[in-house]
Amino acid sequence: MSEFISDIQTIPYNEEEIFRVLSNMSHLERMKDRIPQEQIKDFSFDEDSCSFTVNPVGKIKFTIVERDPFKTIKLAASETPIEVNLWIQLKQTQENETKMKLTVRADLNPFFQSMIAKPLQDGINRVAGLLAVIPYGDF
Repeated sequence: MSEFISDIQTIPYNEEEIFRVLSNMSHLERMKDRIPQEQIKDFSFDEDSCSFTVNPVGKIKFTIVERDPFKTIKLAASETPIEVNLWIQLKQTQENETKMKLTVRADLNPFFQSMIAKPLQDGINRVAGLLAVIPYGDF
């Protein structure tokens, strides 16, 4: 498995507020307009999953498979040709400050990894940055 880890983001909310929002995927629907539609489109959300189409990969669906309250949300991709897992990890450092990082693990063959490693790393950093600016107190 190849592993890609986002830059650590600092979010000005406590881990309970962040976890409450991120552990219900339907909350993320409010953020879809911030994502460039030429790369990712056809979003669909419910409490436990979200799906979207990525050019040129196709449709991807992420489903929450485990929630460790206030610490970790684990997701698994389906409808993909390879196994992909995503972890959202939270660590509160002050009363209203939480560090967050994303980890993606994907079963990539060496040839495919060399082609997508940089775009995947850039993508996970962009997603982490997007999650860091959600107004968690508004949910």
